[in-house]
Amino acid sequence: MIRLAIITTHPIQYNAPLFKLLSERSKIQIKIFYTWGETALNKFDPGFGKNIEWDIPLLNGYEYSFVKNISSNPGSHHFSGIDNPGLVKAIEAWEADAVLVYGWAFKSHLKVMRYFHKKIPVFFRGDSTLLGQKSLFKKIFRTIFLKWVYSYADKALYVGTHNKNYFLQNGLNDAQLVFVPHAVDNDRFSGNDEAFSATAFEWREELNISEEEIVFLFAAKLNDNKNAELLIKSFITFEKHNIHLIIAGNGELEKHLCSTCAGYENIHFFPFQNQSSMPVLYRVGDVFVVPSKSETWGLSINEAMACSRAILVSDTCGAAIDLVQDGLNGYIFESGNATDLKNKMHKCIFDKKELKKLGAASFNLIKDWNYMVACKTIEALVDINNMQGE
Repeated sequence: MIRLAIITTHPIQYNAPLFKLLSERSKIQIKIFYTWGETALNKFDPGFGKNIEWDIPLLNGYEYSFVKNISSNPGSHHFSGIDNPGLVKAIEAWEADAVLVYGWAFKSHLKVMRYFHKKIPVFFRGDSTLLGQKSLFKKIFRTIFLKWVYSYADKALYVGTHNKNYFLQNGLNDAQLVFVPHAVDNDRFSGNDEAFSATAFEWREELNISEEEIVFLFAAKLNDNKNAELLIKSFITFEKHNIHLIIAGNGELEKHLCSTCAGYENIHFFPFQNQSSMPVLYRVGDVFVVPSKSETWGLSINEAMACSRAILVSDTCGAAIDLVQDGLNGYIFESGNATDLKNKMHKCIFDKKELKKLGAASFNLIKDWNYMVACKTIEALVDINNMQGE
């Protein structure tokens, strides 16, 4: 059986189900090499301002190891934060036939790409985009550098349209690009809908929100990039009394945002919600809003769509172009434009039945963005490349 070594920093809720499914299918043999170290399981998240430990299993059902990280300042926030002198030897000892590297901007990950180049197939996974690039000089310099980085990758697994364009600009060609959709555990969010919906109804009752009233939901870190303030400013201009806004999350702007919303009885703040609560939280809202200034993708959009929610998203979110169709399952607005956001919100506040239609369309659109598609593509890619001896 072909052996694929997967190199990534730490266990996350979006990758664990994919790794588990790849292992269960037994078409290829995989082993995950986590490069941050075991401390990543319960790490301080500066965005949320607290230690985050996910309440769903992240290490079940697949083979993995935590590789010793000798960095004096471990983490994925800088290049030297991932430094594993034993990583290459560990991959060789496992006798990998190919490697799949998640992210190059770490000392050890780039070393793996360079070391195994032309020895075994090197695949790369990342979700960067060209969105938000402004400085021409920086763009030119970065393109030159990235062409050098990606010269060590045989194939790149792109997640969507903007990510594909990024790879094409930075030295890879169409033949080197393979679509592996950015996915979440759709079944975890869509399954058990009756129970989740019943709990969501109870949450709304506790907030004195009737079933007929419309709820806009924001769920993310409360920082400048996530731009909850833009949403709040647009929301408070409405004079209608049958709409509500829920802001779910913690972060550096929490006190400021709470102060801004003081006196508005139809704006509600929730603290950070762990993974097991998210299927309920999405159902509390009718419209899920992502006003971010920049997102390489925005996997919360996938989650909300799997929960049959209408979507409002800024055009600087990577997922928008692929997952949101104006008027079908939601609306895309110009990033940072409060007037455009308000206009798109206005389309959502009159007809609850129409919102349900948008939500149903979301559910249908997200069905093909799943782990099974990703698994089959990775399996075929690894098999073909090894048969060809690349």
